[in-house]
Amino acid sequence: MKYIVPVVAIATVLTLGAWTPLSAEEENEQTVKMSDLPAAVQTTIKDKAGTNEIEKIEKKTEEGKTVYEAVVNKKGKEWSIEVDANGKFLKQYEESKEKEQGEKGE
Repeated sequence: MKYIVPVVAIATVLTLGAWTPLSAEEENEQTVKMSDLPAAVQTTIKDKAGTNEIEKIEKKTEEGKTVYEAVVNKKGKEWSIEVDANGKFLKQYEESKEKEQGEKGE
């Protein structure tokens, strides 16, 4: 019985440790310039941003796929617009709420 607690503790540490590389990969974000983006991605971001200021654009990997996230200032609030590498609009959400708005976003 005295060996169960250490075994459970080791199993827990190993399990949590196994998730760390996956999380680090998912958070791999790099700031990029609009001019460095594929043409289709530029078009979609500009279309969704409209006349609002694009504060920054990040390139990241989600579920093994490249995603571009543009942070846009809309009336004093930061919104994120996510687009895949082919220029397909994925989602839009308010940064402070991180609530997914999808196609129904502003």
